[in-house]
This record gives sequence, structure tokens and C-alpha cells, in this order.
Amino acid sequence: MSYQKIIVRPLFTEKMSRLEDEERKYAFQVDKRVNKIEIKRAIEEKFDVVVTKVATMNRLGKEKNMTVRSGGRTIRTQGFRSSWKKAVVTLKEGDAIDLIRGEAAE
Repeated sequence: MSYQKIIVRPLFTEKMSRLEDEERKYAFQVDKRVNKIEIKRAIEEKFDVVVTKVATMNRLGKEKNMTVRSGGRTIRTQGFRSSWKKAVVTLKEGDAIDLIRGEAAE
């Protein structure tokens, strides 16, 4: 599987921006079927950096209530958000990723 299919998107949160600066950790949403070895290879191939550690978490989809108007009636129903997988990668000392531009930072 190519890195374009493994890495779905980077995750931008306040906590992750703090971890990027202090501990060289970056978070990505990844395909649910991949393992840590494939994630490591994809990050190293795409950004040309050295990954020292990969932590993964499976996030379950939340149940959500919604109101739907149909034919003049209001119907309350429930649905689910999709489950997804999160990967937090730690880079070697001196390496960095510019997630905005999508390349290794100097």
C-alpha cells in the first residue's frame, strides 16, 4: 500500500502543536488496516525523516442524535460517526516536519 493511501490526513490540535515543539511528536489519521511498521515506512518515505517510535490508537465512532425534517414532520433519529485510527510518531533528534507545506523542515 502506498503512503498516499496509508496517511489520511495530519491532525492539528493545540496539544499536538505543543508536542511537536517540545517532543518532536506528530499525529496523523491513518487507514484502519495498517500496522506500525507500515506507518513508519510511509512517514519516512513521504517526509524523508527518521521515525524512532510509533503509537497507534483506534478511536471508536460516537453515537450522535439528529433531527430530520421530512414531509412537514420532524423526526429524531440516531446515527454514528465513523471509527478511525490515530498514529503518533516520534522523530529522531534534529528532524522535523512542516505539516502545512507537507515536507521535511530544515
